[in-house]
Amino acid sequence: MSAMETSDETAREQALRAGLAEYDLGEEDLALLDGGTEARSAAVVPPATVAVVGRPNVGKSTLVNRILGRREAVVLDTPGVTRDRVSYPAEWSGHAFTLVDTGGWETDVAGLDARVAEQAEVAIDLADVVMFVVDASVGATATDERVVRLLRKAGKPVVLVANKVDGPSGEADALALWNLGLGEPHPVSALHGRGTGDLLDAVIDALPVRAAVPEGDREGGPRRVALVGRPNVGKSSLLNALAGTQRVVVDEVAGTTRDPVDELVELGDRPWWFVDTAGIRRRVHQTSGADFYASLRTQAAIEKAEVAVVLVDASAPLTEQDTRVISQVVEAGRALVIAYNKWDLMDEERRFYLEREIERDLVQVQWAPRVNLSARTGWHRAKLVPALETALASWDARIPTGRLNAFLGELVAAHPHPLRGGKQPRILFATQASTRPPRFVVFATGFLEAGYRRFIERRLRETFGFEGTPIEISVRVREKRKR
Repeated sequence: MSAMETSDETAREQALRAGLAEYDLGEEDLALLDGGTEARSAAVVPPATVAVVGRPNVGKSTLVNRILGRREAVVLDTPGVTRDRVSYPAEWSGHAFTLVDTGGWETDVAGLDARVAEQAEVAIDLADVVMFVVDASVGATATDERVVRLLRKAGKPVVLVANKVDGPSGEADALALWNLGLGEPHPVSALHGRGTGDLLDAVIDALPVRAAVPEGDREGGPRRVALVGRPNVGKSSLLNALAGTQRVVVDEVAGTTRDPVDELVELGDRPWWFVDTAGIRRRVHQTSGADFYASLRTQAAIEKAEVAVVLVDASAPLTEQDTRVISQVVEAGRALVIAYNKWDLMDEERRFYLEREIERDLVQVQWAPRVNLSARTGWHRAKLVPALETALASWDARIPTGRLNAFLGELVAAHPHPLRGGKQPRILFATQASTRPPRFVVFATGFLEAGYRRFIERRLRETFGFEGTPIEISVRVREKRKR
C-alpha cells in the first residue's frame, strides 16, 4: 500500500471519527474507539510434576479432585474410568506443580489394560515425585507389592498415600503399610478431605528445586491445539503419529479417551501443545456417567485452546455429530482446521464424490483450511502445520481502522443496505474491537440485517483473508444528539 493511500485512509478515519461527535455515545463506545491492541501472554517456566499412581479403584481421581478443589477428573464407582495420563495445574502453600492422574496400574495384563499400565509407567518416568495410592481398608495386595518394586527401580521420590482412612479406627490399617518399605504412610480420606493438607506438605517437601522435564520452557510459548471430533474418528491415533510415540491409549472400542490429554509435540521446527479430547456425543444431556463429564471437559478443552483440529472420517458421510463439533469450535471463537482422516484409503471415484459432499455439507465454514491425511500412518501429517499457522495468523490478525473504513465505504457505495421501513441504515464508523477471534463493531444509524452482515463478512474474507478463523460483527445503533 502506498504512502498516499495510507494518508487518504487516515484522513477518512479522522473525518468519520469526528462525525461521531454528533451522535449519542456511551462510555463503553468511547472506550472502544480509544482502545489499544491486546497483549499476548508470555511463556512461563513449567512447574514440577507429581504423578498419582496405584491399582484401579483405590481413589486416585477422587484424590486429584480433592487436591484441585474441583471436579476435574472423571470419578465413578466402576474401576478403570481413567485410561490415559492426564495433567492438571495445582498449587499448595504457594508452590505450583503439575498433577498427573493415571489409569489404574495392573501387572501381567493384556490388551487395553496393558496400554493403560504403560501410560502409568510413562507418567512415572516423566514425574519429579510419585504419589503411590493404596486402599488402606483393603491393605497391600500382591499387585501393590509388585508396583513397589517398579517404583524402586524408577528411583523417583515416592510419597505413600493410605487412602480411605475415614476416621481414627482406620489409622491402624494405615500403619500396616509401613511394611511396603516406602517410608511413612500418609493416612487420608480423599472423599472427605481428611489428612490431605499434611499429605500435600509431604509432597512439597519431596519436590526438587527444578523440574525433571522442562519441556514447556520455550521462548514465546507453544500454541495450543485441541484435537476434537466424534468418538472413534482417530484423534488419539493422530496424536500418537504426531508425537512419534504411543502417547495415548488407542483401541477399536469407541470412547477410549475420556479426559483431555496434553502433549508437547515438535512440528515444523516449533513446539505445539496438542490436546487429545474425548469424542463429543450428540448432546451433552444425552450422555451419562463418565461420558457426561468427558463431554463437559472436552468443551472446556476447546475453550482453553487457540486452534481446534476437527477430525472427520473420510470413509463415511458427514454426520450430525461432525457438524455439531464444528459448530462448538466456531461458537467458542477458536481458529479452525478440518482434517479428513483415512483419505489415503479412498479411491479416485470416492474422492471425487467426497469433494462434492464437502462443498455441500461444509458451506458455512468454507473459510476453514482443510487437510487430507491418515492418522494411523501419519501420511500428509506435515501439511497440518501450514494449515495451523495460517489459521492462527488469521485469528491474530488486525486491520488498521483507516483501511477498514475505506473498505466499508467502497462496499456500501457499490452495495448499499436495502431500505427498511422506507429508511436506509447508514454506516457511520467501524473498528476492530479485538482479535482472537477478530471482532468488528459497526456504528450505524439503524439496524443492519443479518443477511447484510453476512455479506460484509464474506467481503472481509475476500479482501483480507481471515482463512481459518470465525469473524464476529456486531452493530451499535446510535442516534443524533438532540440539540
